[in-house]
Amino acid sequence: MTILVGDCRALMPAHAPFDMILADPPYGDTSLIWDRRVEGWLALAREALAPTGSLWLFGSLRSFIGVAQEFAAAGLRYVQEIVWEKQNGSAFHADRFKRVHELVVQFMRDDASWGGIYNDVQTTSDATARTVRRKRRPPHTGQIEAGYYVSEDGGPRLMRSVIYARNCHGRAIHPTEKPVGLLENLIRTSCPPGGLVSDWFAGSGAVGEACRATGRRYLGCEIDADMAQRASARIAATLPLGGAPAAPLPLPGDQT
Repeated sequence: MTILVGDCRALMPAHAPFDMILADPPYGDTSLIWDRRVEGWLALAREALAPTGSLWLFGSLRSFIGVAQEFAAAGLRYVQEIVWEKQNGSAFHADRFKRVHELVVQFMRDDASWGGIYNDVQTTSDATARTVRRKRRPPHTGQIEAGYYVSEDGGPRLMRSVIYARNCHGRAIHPTEKPVGLLENLIRTSCPPGGLVSDWFAGSGAVGEACRATGRRYLGCEIDADMAQRASARIAATLPLGGAPAAPLPLPGDQT
């Protein structure tokens, strides 16, 4: 449960391989000084993934369009996306819909197969027990060889791709902090128990807290030393697993 202090591009590759990478980089959607896209990290992240690992990436549609060509160039292949729905959101313009959602997209290495990726898709228990009915795949979806889902009413259902979770307004450590419950769902789905989750833009340490709650190991990286210290204190105070507190590590002397 450690947070490195410095540039993720310089520090994280040396600690590979990672069972899962969960990243929340700047989107580049605003004029704020810290909201600038980070160049070159995607290719490094791809090489740092274990063969069975995958990358979950937060962003807006605009941010994904802005770097669309970089995913293929980095050797990353799209898998799926979910929509995080918030109770309130951002109103950048008074003449457009208020944006109350963000995207979270999963990628895997281009040399991997979906069957070889760790995947424990989460289910919900909201099905009713009135009948048992096998659902047929709609004919308009075409041929699906493997991975099809057969649901029975009265049993668990696959978690929906639109997930509602309250944002952290009023209690956030970091201005773009993500809710721990949402992060836990992603971690349980894509990292095996005891596996190593890599958080390349650690911010408030919410991913580290989610890793403690789900029994996964954690390595984060944050360029803001003060924020890294606050994130480490947060992780150390949350569901301690008997290890030492996550103390930030300084950059090597030849880096700034």
